[in-house]
Amino acid sequence: MSIKDDMVVQFNYTLRDEAGEVLETNEGLDPIAYLHGHDNMMPGVEKAMEGKAVGEKFSVTLPPEETYGVRNENGEQRVSIKHLQGAKVWKPGMRAIVSTDQGQRQVTVLKVGKFMATVDINHPLAGRELTFDLEVVDAREATAEEIAHGHAHGVGGHHH
Repeated sequence: MSIKDDMVVQFNYTLRDEAGEVLETNEGLDPIAYLHGHDNMMPGVEKAMEGKAVGEKFSVTLPPEETYGVRNENGEQRVSIKHLQGAKVWKPGMRAIVSTDQGQRQVTVLKVGKFMATVDINHPLAGRELTFDLEVVDAREATAEEIAHGHAHGVGGHHH
């Protein structure tokens, strides 16, 4: 069965940087699940999955436009320290979570004052060419409920 729109796809991945260093992997963990064709996955990864079959292993190197985006050089903002989530004491270089109107966002702390911090709102991997080693673990037709909700349910997907 080839991957196409309205299918729930489960996969394992290893993410590598330009030098081939491993940045992330779900090796030994539950596979990631997403609803194909519903903007639930990075565009480049979803495009690479199109037409693949269960059991296929492959690598794809993607430009920033198809993963975490191009760096916004004006991506600095000042925020109240009380809005930074993830630690009690903040230092430059640390990563924090900030809640926004579009949901939670990962930021990098640049400067810390007594009450305010300057953060870089770019994703830490923005602007980088990345290689994904992918393995399709499972693929099935989505249920009507998953299609209506716009995301996969169950292991590796969304839980209500």
